[in-house]
Amino acid sequence: MPSAGQKLNKPKTQFWLLQMTHSSRSHDKPLWTPSQERIDASRMREFADFCSARTGADYPDFGSLHDWSVRHCDDFWSAVWDYGGVVGDKGDRIVADAEKMPGAQFFPDSSLNYAENLLRRSGDGPAVIFRGEDKVRSSLSWDELRALVSRLQQAFVAQGIKESDRIAAMVPNLPETIACMMAANSIGAIWSSCSPDFGEQGVMDRFGQIEPVLFIACDGYWYNGKQIDVAGKIAAIAPQLTADKTVILPYVGGGEAICDQVEGCVTLETFLAGFEPQDLAFKRLPFSHPLYILFSSGTTGVPKCIVHSQGGVLLKHLSEHMLHCGVRPDDRVFYFTTCGWMMWNWLVSALACDATVMLYDGSPFFPNADVIFDYASEEKFTFFGTSAKFIDAVRNAGHRPIETHDLSSVQTIASTGSPLSPENFAFVYDGIKADIHLASVSGGTDIVACFIGAVPWQPVYSGEIQGPILGLDVQVWDDDGKPIREEKGELVCVNSFPSMPIMFWNDPEGHKYHGAYFERFDNIWCHGDFAEWTANGGMVIHGRSDATLNPGGVRIGTAEIYNQVEKMPEVEEALCIGQQWDNDTRVVLFVRLAEGVVLDEDLTKAIKLKIRTGASPRHVPAVVVAVADIPRTKSGKITELAVRDIVHGRKVKNREALANPEALALFENIAELQG
Repeated sequence: MPSAGQKLNKPKTQFWLLQMTHSSRSHDKPLWTPSQERIDASRMREFADFCSARTGADYPDFGSLHDWSVRHCDDFWSAVWDYGGVVGDKGDRIVADAEKMPGAQFFPDSSLNYAENLLRRSGDGPAVIFRGEDKVRSSLSWDELRALVSRLQQAFVAQGIKESDRIAAMVPNLPETIACMMAANSIGAIWSSCSPDFGEQGVMDRFGQIEPVLFIACDGYWYNGKQIDVAGKIAAIAPQLTADKTVILPYVGGGEAICDQVEGCVTLETFLAGFEPQDLAFKRLPFSHPLYILFSSGTTGVPKCIVHSQGGVLLKHLSEHMLHCGVRPDDRVFYFTTCGWMMWNWLVSALACDATVMLYDGSPFFPNADVIFDYASEEKFTFFGTSAKFIDAVRNAGHRPIETHDLSSVQTIASTGSPLSPENFAFVYDGIKADIHLASVSGGTDIVACFIGAVPWQPVYSGEIQGPILGLDVQVWDDDGKPIREEKGELVCVNSFPSMPIMFWNDPEGHKYHGAYFERFDNIWCHGDFAEWTANGGMVIHGRSDATLNPGGVRIGTAEIYNQVEKMPEVEEALCIGQQWDNDTRVVLFVRLAEGVVLDEDLTKAIKLKIRTGASPRHVPAVVVAVADIPRTKSGKITELAVRDIVHGRKVKNREALANPEALALFENIAELQG
């Protein structure tokens, strides 16, 4: 347990109000401020009034609402259940052992079914709309989605699939994928997915650990104008898995040819033959029953299998979708994601708000950078979610959707995956839409949700995430475990919350789970982000703690360097590591340059000057090296740790986790880095 001093130092209302006081004295000019009319009409305002009627207290601002949500977490999560209209038996107890992390039990007497809550609506309105890179468009109404889930449910039961069995899927972001997931959950099976661009070993490193009883794959997919064949990959993977049947989802055609090569393989059409839609039966199970197995990036070893509960995912996502993102029935919610990124799981939960989920599969830049904005304009997105890298690429390509597309329906643009740079904050308002709630958010696969993110009552400041998520007492601690503000430290959460993982798969004693989050500060979730509360009450993420630079004993976040150097037109993107050198650590900066640009002495000096003047002399790299490519994970994040291992002559344990593992070779035996 934390020391008594640490317990006493947990700042609640006082901490938040101090931030707000500083905000009022700040000289920073907001990029956007919500109108009073928008605040009054928000779902967060509606929820605050709902809670006021229950507690008799007023919540006039976000600080007071957030303070109540963490001081009285049982009342808060109970209110989320009721306000969100959760279908199920709530039970008497809201949280048991709330002070234990891990160990807290939310709604321990309840029973529910995640899929039932996503499918409570019926009718001929659109539940899911899909668009592929090859311009194919399809949709499923609520009734059509329920019918497909019903047929899949019957087929799964006929296959002998039962509660807690695992179903593993290597699939594109298709409507059928969502239906398969919900059918699995409807009978209590556990769903796990990855995208079809994973290599054979990458798939086996994930699904091989969880022993699925059924393997679902696709017949191919589109990317960057090319139809990608996966027949050979499926033929190699299926025999290695414990599943005795493989089901092929239709997309590009050719499923029957794949089934001819793989024993126990059938097309979806064959799998569903003979099953007609019936009334859906949902198996209600405990709040903590496993829903998903998600995987860590795996760039430092075999991916960890993170098990999430059905109730925890549902309640946490409801709180974020409804309260922070303002999602209402009939809204059209989009997030650019694959089925290998937690944002897919987050996106699908929007169905529980009776909203339409908008899916896209393929390259977001084929045939050009307009394709996603075409989709948003034509289908009238209300919520547009993407990655920081996508926004940066649109800006670098010189596209200005504000001049070419009707985005009047879009109320919120969300960005995650990596920190959104200040220049890209500005670009959203200058180049995409002027009156928009820009929500930079941060969380992770670990909680399949956010720690900090959108606050619809607050202004948006350049480079800052607006604030903490309701129900989570998020703080920044120094090395001694004391809360700090306007200083860099460890991002921690000091209270329990529903979407903490249930466990890691194949970790019976919980040692891996404890080591991942609770080893640094006992009984306190330490997320591994290097962060800072600002004077405006927002937060800046400076990078991952394990990638933090430490030259001369001074901690530096890599994002601080990227924010400077990537402003330069000569630099497309950058990656920074700390190299062990002369009994210390020196900063090494790798840059991928714009076409035709050469890293000569003048450009090197210009890069260092830009970093020196924009950040500090401590941030200036000792060495700048040009590289042709930068390795990144499947979800688009640059992988500093893998590059650091290569530079130091260490083996990268899981290259299959990378989208472009061949790029690692560019960092081997670089002359400038040799002793």
